[in-house]
Amino acid sequence: MSVRHALLALLSEGPKYGLQLREEFVERTGEVWPLNVGQVYTTLQRLERDGLVESDDAAEPGPQKGFRITSGGEHELSGWLRTPPDLASPPRDELVIKVLVAARLPGVDVHEIIQSHRRYLVELMQQWTRLKEDEADTDLGLALVVDAELFRLDSVIRWLDAADGRLRRASVEPPPAVESSGPMPKLRRRVGGGRR
Repeated sequence: MSVRHALLALLSEGPKYGLQLREEFVERTGEVWPLNVGQVYTTLQRLERDGLVESDDAAEPGPQKGFRITSGGEHELSGWLRTPPDLASPPRDELVIKVLVAARLPGVDVHEIIQSHRRYLVELMQQWTRLKEDEADTDLGLALVVDAELFRLDSVIRWLDAADGRLRRASVEPPPAVESSGPMPKLRRRVGGGRR
């Protein structure tokens, strides 16, 4: 979540005060990502320093100081909206790392570890589904956030199921240790070529 770009998006609608920006950010994101006023003003100061927003010169810093986006800010926002996130390399996902570590540890049942995390994720999906049934129909922002979270959780559960199946099909003997320079360079060559 880029607070910087979210604030630029809100300012692209017209001049606003810091407190107003905080309230609109929380409302537009389905009240899922809390944002404190201090973070708003710190971000606005950085945006102003970078020439992406400008403020009322006469107003003292605080809730009555208005901000507006500059042409540089509009260009920055436009570029951010159109630039796909870098998904060429797998993220350092804690759950993936746990499964990889558990698969190698003697005396650890990796399948039990997987099922424990799977149960937790299913419970989370049920909570998000209830939230969707209760409130998402009346709040478009919340509905989009809930849908995104449900799709994300579903994909993680499917990965856990696939990992569990792959580990069960593997021989009882653990696979040979992978050298540190092994899979990532190969993966980078196969997917997107890695960062230059």
